[in-house]
Amino acid sequence: MFVIEDEWHAELEEGEYMTLESAIDELRRRSEIPWDEQPNQAPCISWRTCGRSFVVLEYDGSMKPWRELRRHTVLEVTAKGVKWMPGLSQ
Repeated sequence: MFVIEDEWHAELEEGEYMTLESAIDELRRRSEIPWDEQPNQAPCISWRTCGRSFVVLEYDGSMKPWRELRRHTVLEVTAKGVKWMPGLSQ
């Protein structure tokens, strides 16, 4: 199971994904949304100078509590633009 987290704000995003590719597809969709609009607008007071750093967390969902297996840094969305991590593309 995969979930998306804004690593800078320790905020889990809504949704669970069966594959890494489906989670990345959701981030591709979000990369088309301006940085200052929901769901990209940072939740902090200084959102105008902040942004979001999205990671995809891979969990073993068969355990309670879930056990994190891997963390994939994928995308940053800020006022400076969209930055995909090396090896990933739009």
